[in-house]
Amino acid sequence: MKIAQWYSLFFLTLLFIVSTSLRAPVKSLKGVWEYEGGIYNSKPEGPPKSYRMERRYNAAHYEAFIIQKGTTTEKYEAGDYTISDSSYQEIQTFSSEPSTLVGKKINYVCSVHNDTLTFRGKLFDGTQVEEYWKKIR
Repeated sequence: MKIAQWYSLFFLTLLFIVSTSLRAPVKSLKGVWEYEGGIYNSKPEGPPKSYRMERRYNAAHYEAFIIQKGTTTEKYEAGDYTISDSSYQEIQTFSSEPSTLVGKKINYVCSVHNDTLTFRGKLFDGTQVEEYWKKIR
């Protein structure tokens, strides 16, 4: 009887681990996402306190905005993206500031858990990036 209980417990534990580790592949980022912070070269960084950062995605393009009370919303970046399973690739097509990233492909691994989008990757300058974006619409 003890062996049967042990096997049942083992099977239930294994089933729990498998079911919680499997996530559906990310197919679309359509919507509005707000920056929640990240980790850059192992250093955690929270979201800015005096303004918000948003990314607005449609089927193949994104636009990024800085939103601060009392000022006009500023578009600071835009581009094209593709997503397949957990592979995310973007090409920046616009930057409000001089940028070395315009026209270059950046590859990330991405995942969505609940309403949080996570990007993980390495920038051209070697910076290890892990960013968190919360879906707000």
